[in-house]
Amino acid sequence: MTTSPRSSMETHPDLIDMRMRHEMAERATTTSRAQTVETMALLAGLYLAASPWIAGFNGLTRLAVTNLIVGIAYALLMSGGFGRAYERTHSMAWAACGLGAWTIIAPWVVAGDVSTTRSVVNNIIVGAICLLLGLAASAVSNDRRSSRGDQGMPGR
Repeated sequence: MTTSPRSSMETHPDLIDMRMRHEMAERATTTSRAQTVETMALLAGLYLAASPWIAGFNGLTRLAVTNLIVGIAYALLMSGGFGRAYERTHSMAWAACGLGAWTIIAPWVVAGDVSTTRSVVNNIIVGAICLLLGLAASAVSNDRRSSRGDQGMPGR
């Protein structure tokens, strides 16, 4: 009466659930829509971080530092979120929307007296793009969640 510990471990419900989540995460990252949103969000975050030097308003140091920090945070938040943190993608997308909205209002909140039109226009355009990409990531996440329910998989 020898029982193989391997066979009992392979059928453990938690292990089966982890495998199913991993497979769903792989499927989510292979869709062209998710890859496009992720790539564009990474590029938008990197541009936001470098925008004070690209657009030429690096003299406004508080706004330049804010854009640098928010851009790096946005790029890190949105890149790789679909695969590595599948269950948290929806909330990460909403956090990215918050960063996009902050980028839009940052010239007035951080810099106070905004003396250059470049900084305002740059932040409004990049913030709107970041906001829209966050909404798109949320929509992709919702698509994945609804298709998960169609496959008979339990939701958490």
